[in-house]
Amino acid sequence: MATTSDFRNGLCINFNNDLWTIVEFQHVKPGKGPAFVRTKIKSFTTGRLLENTFTAGVKIDTVRIERRPYQYLYKDDLGVHFMHNETYDQIFIDEKLIDNPQFLVDGINCEILFHAEEEKVLRCELPQFINAEVTYTEPGIKGDTATNTMKPATLDCGAEVKVPLFINMGDKIKIDTRKGEYNERVK
Repeated sequence: MATTSDFRNGLCINFNNDLWTIVEFQHVKPGKGPAFVRTKIKSFTTGRLLENTFTAGVKIDTVRIERRPYQYLYKDDLGVHFMHNETYDQIFIDEKLIDNPQFLVDGINCEILFHAEEEKVLRCELPQFINAEVTYTEPGIKGDTATNTMKPATLDCGAEVKVPLFINMGDKIKIDTRKGEYNERVK
């Protein structure tokens, strides 16, 4: 058990029979009345963001979360298969537990979050940026870099993203997996 003075960004708590992580918090001491903590918390199961106020000093139930390095292997009807980078143990998880699964490429290293006491998979996080090759897009026009116009492009991992007009088939680009957007061209 912990109190509101132990709040920090990323702390995982058990609240309303669900696991939540603290995204943002602020201790407030008004001139009149008791102190309180204003928080923004995000659900592990639904991804919903909630604003909640806790009275200062109230006891909360913290949960220990472990991040473990895994490498993506393949996907089949059982789920998505991963291998631990150090012990070589293999696990499979449901695709809905993965943030943006369309960006999974062979051999990508991911972090899988586990509930430490129950050994239960909570979520799989991809690296923030991946490099991918454009397999199909409409031909680009040389010198068309002044406008902010985007066109659809299909990547080698099967995902479709919007790219600038000067990107051609065969170009390698950097993708932000959290937003699912084009970031830059890779040389």
